[in-house]
Amino acid sequence: MGTTPFPELSTPSLLLEHPVLLRNLAGMRRRAECLGVRLRPHLKTAKCAEIARLAHTGEGLTVSTLAEAEYFFAAGFADLTYAVSMLPARLERTAALLRRGARLQVLTDDPGVAQAIAAASSRLEQDFEVLVELDCGGRRGGVQPDGPELLRVARILHEAPGVSLAGVLTHAGQSYHCSSVAAVREVARCERDAVLRAAARLEAAGLPCPLRSVGSTPTATHAENLEGVDELRPGVYMFHDLDQLALGSCGASDLALTVLSSVIGHNRSAGRILLDAGALALSKDRSADALQPGSGYGVVCSPLPCAPLGLCVRHVEQEHGIVEVPDPAWFERLPIGSRVRIQPQHACLTAAAFPRYAVVEGSKLRDLWQRTGGWD
Repeated sequence: MGTTPFPELSTPSLLLEHPVLLRNLAGMRRRAECLGVRLRPHLKTAKCAEIARLAHTGEGLTVSTLAEAEYFFAAGFADLTYAVSMLPARLERTAALLRRGARLQVLTDDPGVAQAIAAASSRLEQDFEVLVELDCGGRRGGVQPDGPELLRVARILHEAPGVSLAGVLTHAGQSYHCSSVAAVREVARCERDAVLRAAARLEAAGLPCPLRSVGSTPTATHAENLEGVDELRPGVYMFHDLDQLALGSCGASDLALTVLSSVIGHNRSAGRILLDAGALALSKDRSADALQPGSGYGVVCSPLPCAPLGLCVRHVEQEHGIVEVPDPAWFERLPIGSRVRIQPQHACLTAAAFPRYAVVEGSKLRDLWQRTGGWD
């Protein structure tokens, strides 16, 4: 494999290809412009202020935890959407961030939580902007666009002093389970239709719906028409991964994230090479395997240039990645101490295992960017 790549780094390390990141960010900006919507990038995958500065379009950011909201506010981003169902126990912490000057939109799909937000607004003397979450088919959370709970939740929020009904928000999580681009396009149509139907019902009932927000990298990539939608909230597009590649959301050259790993052992009798990137470095996600059989827990690549070797991490234990090799010649090609790069199945879960990005360009280590994490 030649000289040791990135000798400054220990393994496993999380590598981020700077030129690919920039290309991915520019591509989604163009996509949003073409669709006529604002882009509010979701930072749940990146969790990094340097990446937020590159991704930010002036339309705010989306976060998945209050810890992220606090981190990005401290980094200079005041306009944030906390796109996870609000818990009443988190309202005081939310109010504290609002009092510091943040604009933090929150969301709910529950009448009881809507009432708790109304009560907290009065008790804490703090205004809240609240979006109603819709279920557009993913069946994770959200009210039905045509169901009675939509109007009930919205009316509680609208009638509460100090609370603004900010609009509706949905996420087409079912797009990650599609088997074709045509299927993703149909999900994108359903996603758009859900917010438009809900908005029409709110307005017909005399309730405001100033914002119609959708999001998911597959639907953002393949939607044919977002007329009537205001904003997109994709996130993993910044890096892409094997799952997005299998879905047709990107090409092989768009995968910006890899894990640098060392060969730590040979089990010649079992035909296995052992790596130091196991379940804790790669995760146990195998989401792309259904559409891209043979990708295992990640595709093994040469370090420089990063190119698939025709191998995958077949099994993982806590600190071991196990590569099954079809030919004993691989033991000479990948001697103990040599390095490989692994393309992850799911960038969100893989990145979460690391405290920082090693930002690279070709063979050069450009910088180290810290990530945030946790919930406190």
